[in-house]
Amino acid sequence: MRVVLGVDLGTRSTKVVVWAPGSDRPVLGRGRHPHAPSFPRPGWAEHAPAGWEQGLAPAIGQALADAGRGPGDVAGLAITGQLDGMIAVDGGGRALGPCLIWLDRRAVDCLPAIDADRFGALTGQVADASHLAAKARWWDRHGGARAAAFHQPVSYLVERLTGARVIDPALASMSMVYDLERGDWADELLAAFELGRDRLPTIAPAEAIAGPLTAAGAALTGLAVGTPVAVGTGDDFATALGAGLTAGTLLDVVGTAEVVGARSPIARRDPARLVETHPYPAGGWLIENPGWLAGGAVEWLSALTGQPVLALDAAAAATPVGADGVAFLPALGGAMTPAWDASARGAFIGLAPGHGVGHLARALYEACGFALRDVADRLDQLGVPTTAVRLLGGGARSATWAQIKADVTDRPVELAGEPDGSPLGAAMLAAVAAGLAPDVATASSWAPAPRATIAPRADHRAAMAAGHARYHRLFAALATVG
Repeated sequence: MRVVLGVDLGTRSTKVVVWAPGSDRPVLGRGRHPHAPSFPRPGWAEHAPAGWEQGLAPAIGQALADAGRGPGDVAGLAITGQLDGMIAVDGGGRALGPCLIWLDRRAVDCLPAIDADRFGALTGQVADASHLAAKARWWDRHGGARAAAFHQPVSYLVERLTGARVIDPALASMSMVYDLERGDWADELLAAFELGRDRLPTIAPAEAIAGPLTAAGAALTGLAVGTPVAVGTGDDFATALGAGLTAGTLLDVVGTAEVVGARSPIARRDPARLVETHPYPAGGWLIENPGWLAGGAVEWLSALTGQPVLALDAAAAATPVGADGVAFLPALGGAMTPAWDASARGAFIGLAPGHGVGHLARALYEACGFALRDVADRLDQLGVPTTAVRLLGGGARSATWAQIKADVTDRPVELAGEPDGSPLGAAMLAAVAAGLAPDVATASSWAPAPRATIAPRADHRAAMAAGHARYHRLFAALATVG
């Protein structure tokens, strides 16, 4: 049986899965290679693209060995990965500098004056310095060598492997210069950002073949020259595919960031600018908030307190609902709920001498739950109702955190059958590109069923509602502080 590979370029590692469509085992093998972001200045966050390239072959080799397969068994591969990075490249697709990753906010001054309603109608996005067009404009002003083109991380690696400069509609829609209705780059916005369409990739479906592995691509991956490579997509969309997301379920992916969204047959725009609208590879639209630091905040608290993550989780579990009055605002990288505010920062509030690490951990867990509730409520208001939460990512391993999410949203929380949905979703795209699945919707329907469901606790409902209301009051109060 031939297999496909899904490669997920994350914030802290590259993950690879080996998948055999139709097999009783959803994932046959796994591989991982670490890499870390750097933070050279406040508000700046970078990756070295060379590190991604150097990690491909080790991660792929590990996954194939784990599956007991070799390069000759691979029918195709697809790449997914972090959204909103920007890599400036030369004419040969080589990086001219670091990737400005999704956490990077240096381009705040590079947002042009655009009517917010007009912008939202065209793009379905929130005008924010995290997105590609603002970062490309920053590069043209401050980056040094003139870029022949600008990539997101996924499209960058695809060009490095195949020589094809191509991007799918979902990733293109993250750029701030994509017209949702026309499905093409928006000339009006390109002009506003001083960005020519010749400096952006060509748009093609995520499951289409971008090209075969070149000799250079084969050297980077350890695979055979000519292996088909799909166009790929961003991790938010691939994760939804790997989760088998259907209408009526709220997707909650707790990795470094916590991404929350739901599927809709209609491209709804949010006048409140809390959620964004993107084409979805399996049809229709994914309406989502691209996320706040959640798992990243836990890792930060772990480093700050010297307590391992598992110890923090145990301490949170032993702390009562409401954390004895301690509250947290999950805005370490800027606020994404209750409103987008790049200048906002995280805060613990209500501390007293009797509080300890468990109170901090519990307050952090609950705050991320309140942010999740904000997105769920906004989707309800937009006519995208949800009745359950499907939880994925590293945060899905915490029973305490999952229970908090159920209690805050008053919805059952389903623990996804495959917690790392993103590389599996990429493998699904590879299966379509390789002819092993008829279409993306069918491939996504083969996702494993949830492994467990956690029901909300009625006796926690009032306390969680009060905590959510307090979270909003604290956010509003701190917004008035310089």
